[in-house]
Amino acid sequence: MPEILGFIPARGGSKGIPKKNLFPVMGKPLLQYTLEAAIGSRHLTRRMLSSEDWEIRDFAAGHGVDTRYIRPQELATDEATTIDTVLHALDWLEERNELPDIVVLLQPTSPLRTSQHIDAAIEQFRSSGCSSLVSVHPMTEHPWKCLDVSESGWRFLARPAKNITRRQEYSNNYYTINGALYIATPQFIRSTRGFITENETELFFMPPAAGVDIDELPDVFQTEAHLKTALSG
Repeated sequence: MPEILGFIPARGGSKGIPKKNLFPVMGKPLLQYTLEAAIGSRHLTRRMLSSEDWEIRDFAAGHGVDTRYIRPQELATDEATTIDTVLHALDWLEERNELPDIVVLLQPTSPLRTSQHIDAAIEQFRSSGCSSLVSVHPMTEHPWKCLDVSESGWRFLARPAKNITRRQEYSNNYYTINGALYIATPQFIRSTRGFITENETELFFMPPAAGVDIDELPDVFQTEAHLKTALSG
């Protein structure tokens, strides 16, 4: 049975929303959605937090998540990258002979990613035989309507083969990496310093609502609208 680690990065600071990981969404701290999804997963064998913030660490510990690892302050700045945080944590785990077989990165900014999404992605990862997987959803703004603007002018991000006037005629093969799920082996993460290799990484398809990523307050309002709709339905 492989050791499958749910790795939850949750630093204390945030530019867009102060203390974002503990910011209330429908009366519940944002981080709690991911903690509950991780705890509810049938396939994760461990759940581990990465944070420098004691309030966040105490909150996660109360939900049964391993909080022994303390993220260094230099990896908790706006400039620090998630992959550097993951690599540092892998070294910490290896020093303790606790290196997992598979890492599932669960960012707290994806509160509508559920236990079912996590388990389905892990099952796809294992059955495909790949070394990495990333979640995607259909682009809400179609590239045929998007522009790349510079001082020298502008161009379409993607150009249709013919004149398209109706949305129903759009090609539907454009997707966004939504940040809800990244899965890879420690070997892949270390060798590529990431979770994605073009045309090699397996894609896990999700509906746009499930892939919402909270960065600013309007994202919170969008998420609460989805949750209210789900509750009323």
